Amino acid sequence: MDDVIALTKEGFEALRAKLKHLKEVERPKIIKAIADARALGDLSENAEYHAAKERQGFLETEIARLEDILARAQVVDTSKFTDNKVRFGAWVTLYDEDKEQEVRYQIVGEPEADIDNGKISVTSPLAKALIGKEEGDEVTFKAPKGTRHFTIIRVEYK
Repeated sequence: MDDVIALTKEGFEALRAKLKHLKEVERPKIIKAIADARALGDLSENAEYHAAKERQGFLETEIARLEDILARAQVVDTSKFTDNKVRFGAWVTLYDEDKEQEVRYQIVGEPEADIDNGKISVTSPLAKALIGKEEGDEVTFKAPKGTRHFTIIRVEYK
């Protein structure tokens, strides 16, 4: 077994739900599509069959990836954190000094990172710079597009 993967409770549940959906909904659909394509006859020139087999390969790879993540997952209980220190699972409200605006991110495990929903990976440059800091601290770090400057406004755990 490789390294443990830290996940929030919500992230773990979302990955588990996705795995269940792939196994119970998507897998049967593909099996049916393969059976239907086989019924059409000559498999060597059957585009539907080859497309369904390709989708099956992608699906089985994703199922195996999710099973591996869930098997190695360690759910971090953030309810015990009562101070204002930034840790895994924290929702951090920041003032972006460069863009002069507030932003809010949750620090999560890599498999659950989703920047569009404000979830950044614990391995991202910003998260690495934030870990261990407290409300009021200024954070400067090197991002791919240059040095960035933030001030921590609020740290929350749900």
